[in-house]
Amino acid sequence: MPQIAQLSETIASQIFWSLIFFGIVFFVIGRGMVPKVMQTVESRDRQIAADLAAAEAARAAADAEQASWSSAALKQREEAQGVIAAAKAEAAKAAELRLAAAGATIDARLAEADARIAGARNGALGEIEAVAAEAAADIAARLAGLTVAPAAGAAAVKEVLHG
Repeated sequence: MPQIAQLSETIASQIFWSLIFFGIVFFVIGRGMVPKVMQTVESRDRQIAADLAAAEAARAAADAEQASWSSAALKQREEAQGVIAAAKAEAAKAAELRLAAAGATIDARLAEADARIAGARNGALGEIEAVAAEAAADIAARLAGLTVAPAAGAAAVKEVLHG
């Protein structure tokens, strides 16, 4: 085989050129390009770590701001509830005063009505006594033929009615 016979003549040349080629590739890629790629990768890693740290700091700031807003909202809610409670108490006090005034007015009207009723009753009793005294004197005059003095008839009727 002729290829095997040529192998011994060309092997040294092939080894030489392979070493030259791989040496050039090693120095160009290994010493020139790989460090730049590694530097870029390291730079990106640092940038990603910095971005993650900034995002974590922003999240912590947002959480702190949310807690601040929550406490402020809670404080405002408590203040609003205090204002509402004060308004309710004031309204209840005003309603109580109006009810007391209305109660006093009603009590005055009831006292006035009671006085009018008592006056009407006393007047009616006086009239009933007078009518009863006249009726008693009339009945005594018709039945027994007696004449009764108006004062004596009124005294007898008062004694029977109040007695």
